[in-house]
Amino acid sequence: MNMTPVCPFVKAARPDDNNASKKSGDNSMKHQVESDSKVKKEANDSASASPKCPFGYDSQSFKIGPLSCTVCQALLFDTSKCVPCSHVFCKSCISRFKDCPLCGADIVKIEPDANLQGVVDRFIEGHARIKRSVSSDKGEEATESKQVIYEDVSLERGSFLVQQAMRAFRAQNLESAKSRLNLCAEDIRDQLEKVGNTSELCSQLGAVLGMLGDCCRAMGDASSAVSYFEESVQFLSKLPKDDMEITHTLSVSLNKIGDLKYYDGDLQAARSYYFKSLDVRRDVVNQNSKVPSQVLDVAVSLAKVADVDRNLGEEKLATDGFQEAIDLLESLTLKSEASGLEQRRQSVLDFLRGQLPDKQEQAEATV
Repeated sequence: MNMTPVCPFVKAARPDDNNASKKSGDNSMKHQVESDSKVKKEANDSASASPKCPFGYDSQSFKIGPLSCTVCQALLFDTSKCVPCSHVFCKSCISRFKDCPLCGADIVKIEPDANLQGVVDRFIEGHARIKRSVSSDKGEEATESKQVIYEDVSLERGSFLVQQAMRAFRAQNLESAKSRLNLCAEDIRDQLEKVGNTSELCSQLGAVLGMLGDCCRAMGDASSAVSYFEESVQFLSKLPKDDMEITHTLSVSLNKIGDLKYYDGDLQAARSYYFKSLDVRRDVVNQNSKVPSQVLDVAVSLAKVADVDRNLGEEKLATDGFQEAIDLLESLTLKSEASGLEQRRQSVLDFLRGQLPDKQEQAEATV
């Protein structure tokens, strides 16, 4: 069970991607300048201040607040109260315990707490959506006559929702994670309707849909997982292929669809998706041949295609695919500090070499 570890609302280059890091830095500087200009313009035009969460639930900080479940550390979902101690948790979280995790009291029964869940839901609905007008000369809150300005702040809200979803997912509270990601996806879709298919929004939605696919796959709902991954591929395919993080996410989504088809016994469909992922990764390597992680990705895709070929009875194709992957990794030169990549390279190489028939078997097959 995997979920993208990087929030899609925070661009992060892959560790060994020097060119991408430079480009990301340039884009970040450009974005910062644009953001500063926008803030100054807002301050002059509407005298509005950036929203602050009164409970301290900020997208960039780790916070367990009064509306959090202390088990999964995410916001309460399907809030349930322990009887008799009255401590509250997510239903999915507390159902695993016989004693209260906070006080140790025996749990006689669990009751839903609809009132507190209503508070949580209203908090989520309003979080990061409001900018309050302030006095432009004194910096104090404006009089009541000044209107409260509602504006979209989807980046901040998106980061917040994904943060909560990832916490819940790691704690196996899958329904909670799925709920938060669905809210995030709805927000992005609303923005797409307003401003059109921008690269930024398509990238964000593609990543969030991929996370939803991970949730469904972990829940055993393969059909919904495939639908989410396919929609993720649809949005990510609209983007320029010069962003290595986006192309990596695209290839991973294609592979995940291939995996689900493979386990469902549809080998031809699995090969089709694996091969599409391989094409995406080959294109990236052709443009960035010195990036080791991308070369490793290509080798993994070659292995996936070769494995399906073997299961389809195409032994010659399978052997050629495994050998191509081996040649690729053996020619790969890594820097001494890239110990993590070296371990991965060696692990993949060991697997690939184990897939090739020995020379005696090859001779017998030839005879």
